[in-house]
Amino acid sequence: RVIDTVLAHPHDFGRSTLGTGRKVNVEYVSANPTGPMHVGHCRGAVVGDALASLLQFAGFSVVREYYINDAGGQIEVLARSALLRYREALGEAISIPEGLYPGDYLVPVGVALKAEHGRGLLDRDEAEALEIVKPVVISMMMDMIRGDLAVLGVTHEVFFSERSLHERGPDGASEIDRMIADFRARDLVYDGRLPPPKGQLPEDWEDREQVLFKAAAYGDDMDRPISKSDGSYTYFAADVAYMRSKVMRGFDEMIFILGADHGGYVKRLEAVGKALSAHAKVIVRLCQLVRLTRGGEPVKMSKRSGEFVTLREVVEEVGRDAVRFMMLMRKNDAPLDFDFLKVKEQSKDNPVFYVQYAHARCRSVFRQAAEQAPGLGEGDLRLAQLGRLTDSGEMALIRRIAEFPRIVEAAADSHEPHRISFFLHDLAGDFHAHWNRGKENPQLRFINPEEPDLSRARLALVETVAIVLATGLAILGVDAPSEMR
Repeated sequence: RVIDTVLAHPHDFGRSTLGTGRKVNVEYVSANPTGPMHVGHCRGAVVGDALASLLQFAGFSVVREYYINDAGGQIEVLARSALLRYREALGEAISIPEGLYPGDYLVPVGVALKAEHGRGLLDRDEAEALEIVKPVVISMMMDMIRGDLAVLGVTHEVFFSERSLHERGPDGASEIDRMIADFRARDLVYDGRLPPPKGQLPEDWEDREQVLFKAAAYGDDMDRPISKSDGSYTYFAADVAYMRSKVMRGFDEMIFILGADHGGYVKRLEAVGKALSAHAKVIVRLCQLVRLTRGGEPVKMSKRSGEFVTLREVVEEVGRDAVRFMMLMRKNDAPLDFDFLKVKEQSKDNPVFYVQYAHARCRSVFRQAAEQAPGLGEGDLRLAQLGRLTDSGEMALIRRIAEFPRIVEAAADSHEPHRISFFLHDLAGDFHAHWNRGKENPQLRFINPEEPDLSRARLALVETVAIVLATGLAILGVDAPSEMR
C-alpha cells in the first residue's frame, strides 16, 4: 500500500494538512546591509529557507521575510565608509580609520557616487553628503546581499525596511508613534524609571523617567524602554512596531531565525507577541555558530571582505547543495563543524554525497533495466506484483518510507527542518545497505531478466525510494541528481 500510495501521488506523498488555514511569517537572515553575507549568516539563511519550504509542504500559507536594519548607527558608519571610497574614486589617497568598514566591496559604491555626482558631494557639508550617500549605499548593499543569497538558493518575498517605521506620514506620525499611542490606549506602556540592572548596564538604561513597555507582565525579566528621556526611540521600539505590523498583516505564527548571540532577546520578543495578540504565536529559533575548518585546521579570513569568510566564497568552493545540506545536519541550536575537505569527499562520511548518491543509484537502476530488459521499467509500476517483495531489506525500505508523512508533520510542528535531513540520511543508508547485499547475493539484485514480475516489483520499490529522496531534498532546497559527476 505504501508503494502504491507514493506512485499514485508522487508529488504529494508526505504532504500534510497540519497548516491548513494558518498564515505564517518566517523572518530569516535580516543581516545589517553593511557588507557581503558571511559564513555566520549562512546557517540562519538555510534553516529559515528550508523551514519555510517545510511549512509550505505541511499546508501552511508562508511569507518569507527579511528585515532591513537600515536605521541604526551602523548605517552612519557605512555611509562614512562609502564617502571615503567616493573620495578615493576621485583620485584622493585615503586611509580607512579604525571603526569604519575596510572591505573592498565598497569600492564600486564610490565609483557609482562619482558617476552620479562628479565632484559635487565635496561641495556639501558632511551631514548633507551623508544623507545623499545613505540610500545609494543601502540599495547597493542590498543588491549584493540578494545576489549572495541567490547563490545559496535562498529567497525572500518581503524586504521590510526598519527606516519605514521611523518615517512620518501626512499626519506627522510614524509607525512607532502609532504603536506607542496604541499601547498607551491598551495600558501596555507607562512613564517610569527602571532600577539599575545587576552587572553590566545595558545601553538603553537611564536613571530617568522613560516610556516603558510592561514586558514583565508578559514573561520577560523586566519592563523594557520604548523611548528615552530625550524623546528618541530605543532600538527595541522599532522591533515592537515591526511585530505589530506582522500582527496587523494577519499572521497566526511569527517565526524568527536568529543568531545565538540574540539569546537574550527571546523573552522580550515573546512578551511583545503576547501583548499584541492573544492567538498569534511567536517562535524563535537560535542558530549556533559554524566553525569552518580545512582538514581540521581553522580557515583563514577573507581578503575581499576585510575580516571574514564570505558566504559566496564557501558556495563557490564546495557548491550550493553541500552547504545547504551540511547546515541542516545538526539541530539549529547545536554547534556545527564545516570542513571544506570533508564536504567535497565522495564517501559515506559526507552526508550530502551519501544521500544524493542514493538517488543517483536509484536512477541508474532504471538505466540498467532499459539495457538488460527493455520495457521492464516502463508503464504503470503500480500494476507490479508488490506482494513479491518479502526480503528483510525490502521491508526495511518500505517501513522507512512509510514514516515520511509522520516525519514531515513532526518536523513542521516542531519547526525543525533538520529532521528531514536525518530521515533522508537514514533512508539512503537503508538503500545503500540493500544495494550492497545485492552485490553479495545475486538473488537480491533489483533486475533479473528471468524473473520479470519480481524485477518489476523491485523497480516499483526503487522508484518509490527515488521519489521520497527527491521530495525530501526539494524541501531542503537541494538537488536530486540522476547521476553523480
